[in-house]
Amino acid sequence: MTDAPDPMKPNLAQTTGPAVDIVETESAVERRAKEAYFTASQSQLIWARFKKQRAAMVAGFLLLLMVVSGLFAPFLSPYDPTIAGRNADYTNGAPQIPQFCDKNGCSLRPFIHGLERTRSIETNFRWVTEVDEDTRHYLRFFVTGDSYKLFGFIPGNLHLFGVDDAKIHLFGTDEDGQDIFSRTLHAIWTSLQVGTIGVLIAFVLALVIGGVAGYYGGWIDGVLQMITDAVRTVPAIPLFMAVAAFMPPELTAEQRFFYISMILGLIGWPTLARRVRTHLLTERNQEYVLAAQLSGASSSHVIRRHLLPSFTSYIIVDLVISFPYMVLSETALSFIGLGLKDPVSSLGVMLQKATSADVMLNYPWYFIPVIFFIILVMSFVFVGDGLRDAADPYSDKNK
Repeated sequence: MTDAPDPMKPNLAQTTGPAVDIVETESAVERRAKEAYFTASQSQLIWARFKKQRAAMVAGFLLLLMVVSGLFAPFLSPYDPTIAGRNADYTNGAPQIPQFCDKNGCSLRPFIHGLERTRSIETNFRWVTEVDEDTRHYLRFFVTGDSYKLFGFIPGNLHLFGVDDAKIHLFGTDEDGQDIFSRTLHAIWTSLQVGTIGVLIAFVLALVIGGVAGYYGGWIDGVLQMITDAVRTVPAIPLFMAVAAFMPPELTAEQRFFYISMILGLIGWPTLARRVRTHLLTERNQEYVLAAQLSGASSSHVIRRHLLPSFTSYIIVDLVISFPYMVLSETALSFIGLGLKDPVSSLGVMLQKATSADVMLNYPWYFIPVIFFIILVMSFVFVGDGLRDAADPYSDKNK
């Protein structure tokens, strides 16, 4: 005769079932996570490590925002920045911030006040611009204005915002009456274009010279390293002073832009070339390279299809890190008068206008482009550092 089950005693068959299911579920999740990790591509692993770095993610978002703002600058900016005297009645004007309320009440639509230009004895009969708080100009979106070509080939005249029967200057105006907000957005895109062209030229030269030196070695490597060291020792500023002295003054803004980009690329490849050479020197004797050579593959095929893809992530990281140096070089050259000049809008050209003592004391809004310049450069630096740590599997930050 069997004993009746004790109601106070737990049933093991019933209590262990859910626990076993939870354990099995957790083990299944861990197993799938491990499978996903070991089957992930190199780019997926880099992205997973990169997402863990908050500073790099924030910098990446800001950098993307800056790139998009520069790319769509003709649409986002209300005016053509190359036209001097765009608002002749508001030269060196302070920023106009849209508001909803003033002494006459509030409005559901943002507006700016009107302007009056007067002369008086108190100002020694000089023209003075005063704010007329009784006049309102309401902000409107998607207005027609100056014609432009988006991306360089799509014609249009639609702008994101504007005001009725007046002009709005979010960042104020300069001494020529040009809108600083419009110039800033176009300057970001110009500096990014110069940096992109310079980095691409340096990238091609670095891959060719560094790849040949690292793959063949011997006397070829010695000769190429002598050339690399010679280029590295050339001082940039005296070189640009010499180029500026021989550059014809009748060059157009586009031609000067092209020459500056080429020179930046021609002097910016040695560092990346040495890194490519170092990696190929260590990888050229690996078994997969010997197998490709025994199968009859040419040297160019081995370098292009086997060696260079083995460290593609590191090349991408080097390119991202090279961008801020290109932007800094263009800005510095334009700042000292050896690079781009008006009417081209670049960060260096805009910073050049903020060097006088009169501007520093009376027109602080000239320094607004400096903030965007710092954000742009620092975003590249943080993104580059984040990618470098993410591409290194032995980094302490990825453990």
